[in-house]
Amino acid sequence: MNDSSLALLGGTPAITVPGPHFTWPPITEADRQAVARQLETAVSIPDRSGVVADLEDALASYLGVRHVVTTCTGTAALHSMYAAAGIGPGDEVIIPALTFHATATPLFHLGAHPVLADVDDRGQLDLEDAARRLTSRTKAVVAVHLWGLPEDMDALTSFADEHELMLLEDGSHAHGATWNHQKAGTFGTASAFSLNGPKPLSAGEGGFIATDDTEVYYRVLLHGQYNKRCRREIPATHPLARFAVTGMGLKLRIHPLAAALARTQLGHLEDRLAGRQAVAARMCAVLAGVPGIRLPDLPAAARTSWYALPLQYKPAALGGLSIERFLEALHAEGAAEADRPGSTCPLHTHPLFQAPGALLPGYADGQGEAVDEFPTADYVHATTLKLPVWDHADDVRLADAYTTAIVKVATHAKDLL
Repeated sequence: MNDSSLALLGGTPAITVPGPHFTWPPITEADRQAVARQLETAVSIPDRSGVVADLEDALASYLGVRHVVTTCTGTAALHSMYAAAGIGPGDEVIIPALTFHATATPLFHLGAHPVLADVDDRGQLDLEDAARRLTSRTKAVVAVHLWGLPEDMDALTSFADEHELMLLEDGSHAHGATWNHQKAGTFGTASAFSLNGPKPLSAGEGGFIATDDTEVYYRVLLHGQYNKRCRREIPATHPLARFAVTGMGLKLRIHPLAAALARTQLGHLEDRLAGRQAVAARMCAVLAGVPGIRLPDLPAAARTSWYALPLQYKPAALGGLSIERFLEALHAEGAAEADRPGSTCPLHTHPLFQAPGALLPGYADGQGEAVDEFPTADYVHATTLKLPVWDHADDVRLADAYTTAIVKVATHAKDLL
């Protein structure tokens, strides 16, 4: 008879509270009222007015930038950012090999080439590997603040300056994250953010581009806004003003109901980030030193938005217990929100990056790197467990239950071997 306390082996689960244990964004009565008011005001806004202007002004003020343009998705924001930055046919852009695919895929639709570079053991861009991949066609490098942990922007800014590259940012996980007190998304020529469901700032669906460069701003408008916005915001004397009616032919603007939700959510962002920081610190304090678990490295210069808490699993410390078995035991303990990264994974493992020509005319299959070319990206992805980070004092008990479950499984790992 097995007398292990692990729930997977017949013991009592550490968490008995019914799920789901984490839902986002929190919807308040103020959110409901804002969306309802917008429903009665306008469900289509073809220019920069009303709630769209309010949201863009508030985002620009929050980030401390001159221009913000909202979009229907974060992917659209990345697409507009690259197009506005002048990325075009034959250009190469350095992308971390470990990220969500939308960091790179819009480049295909501009005729450009995402050039993947390996990451370090923290999952951040390996600048030595990136330097080896530079060619005369390399035009830009992208900083990705994965999981809301800001990149070392001192190092990335120096790298971009040294190699005369444009620095762009994917801040999709990192609303409010800072490096040396400067907000993520304000270091490069432009940045793109997602407002998708689980992001720290959420509109359900949406995105935005931020920039201080007025020429980039005009080209962002031409890429996905067109007609009234372009006619009213691009000076008539500007050489590109003649394209205002059609722009580049795409409509990527945000829905007003999403803008209304994002606007009210933005008012709570700093409080929610402070809550996440407190809860994350509490969770990390419990997990520090637990066998098999490595916490993320947090330089003193970094303030993370805690989109998630990524943990690196070290099987050797637990007798070689596989990450799959460890996670199975965690789920049995009731920690249903504990997970492994899914679509955020090494990009070279996607068929689109191995054989782009099957979907994208003009791209030759087999031009990507060999599958063993990014060993650290593969390793980090294969050994990462991620947890939600709650934002409210009411959730502390649940956060404590999750860390208790992890400690319990790690302590009794030998029972699973």
